[in-house]
Amino acid sequence: MSGNTTTMQTVQRRSVDHKLKHVFVCGLQRSGTSVLARNIGRFPESTAFKDTGAIEDEGQYLQDLYPVNNVLGGTGWYGFDPTAHLTEKSELLTPENVERLHASWSRYWDPSKNIRIEKTPGNLIMTRFLQAAFPGCYFIVIRRHPVAVSMANQRWKKSMASLHVGFEHWLHCYALFEEDKKFLNNVYELTYEQYIADPGRYHREIANFIGATLGDETLEEVTGSHNRRYFERWRQLRTESPFRSYYQYVAGKYEPRFVPFGYSLLAPEGGTGASSPAPGDVAEWRGKLCCAGADLHAWLWRLAERGTGQLRRAVRTTVPQPIRQRLKAAIETDAPARTRAS
Repeated sequence: MSGNTTTMQTVQRRSVDHKLKHVFVCGLQRSGTSVLARNIGRFPESTAFKDTGAIEDEGQYLQDLYPVNNVLGGTGWYGFDPTAHLTEKSELLTPENVERLHASWSRYWDPSKNIRIEKTPGNLIMTRFLQAAFPGCYFIVIRRHPVAVSMANQRWKKSMASLHVGFEHWLHCYALFEEDKKFLNNVYELTYEQYIADPGRYHREIANFIGATLGDETLEEVTGSHNRRYFERWRQLRTESPFRSYYQYVAGKYEPRFVPFGYSLLAPEGGTGASSPAPGDVAEWRGKLCCAGADLHAWLWRLAERGTGQLRRAVRTTVPQPIRQRLKAAIETDAPARTRAS
């Protein structure tokens, strides 16, 4: 503990001397963290990671102190790994390690700006750790409807977890944050739905929260069209899909657990949800059987993706580059013909 205290004092002195502010944008993947961080990074006093070569310019890939989300199971899974939840009690918080983390990120920030932005989804369950490493830091936490988060991750193959596992992961991670929040000093929370409805208001509030100004630069626009498409797809799955028993069971099972967060699975866009199946319409045994089937499908999906990835790597390492280039050119030439035929 004495080592941790020394670390905090050392970093505190440096932060005060240089009047630096560190701002961590937190929220699960596909929750709007990227666009929110980019817009905050456009404030005149702010600097955010840009053109780093890392995935989504996330700080987790620009350091080697703690494991990245992908190592801990990937999107939709990493929060279940106990080592992903870091606090001020972590053994990683030695003076040397904190200095190393600061140095890893500082090289990507504009030294002329005093508000430094870092965005990584896993920050959501690392807030206490980050506060110990960056005393006086700020947390901006965004939350998005679990239907949109889980379906977006599946659509973009960010998560190959079954939908109910995605829901469980959402609940688990935000429950951890709710407990950790009691130990944090500077926290600002908003939802994706609030943000897209009135981005100007939240930009102003966030600027005031971190002591920045909006400036004259045009900020990136946000839209609610993505949510609407996911909600419509979710309605179709629950009412028209051959597997609707699974989706109806999951909706009924998780509805009471999402309500305290202000979200509904039965009426995701608001309203009474009268057209939705009642929670008890699917027998428990049948619902559990459907969940087991969904888990099996997700496992086979992950297995197939890994096999495809291994095949690609094998081709890259064993097939001569001229042959790979000719194969690629042939595939690209044949693509329009296949499109017309379909």
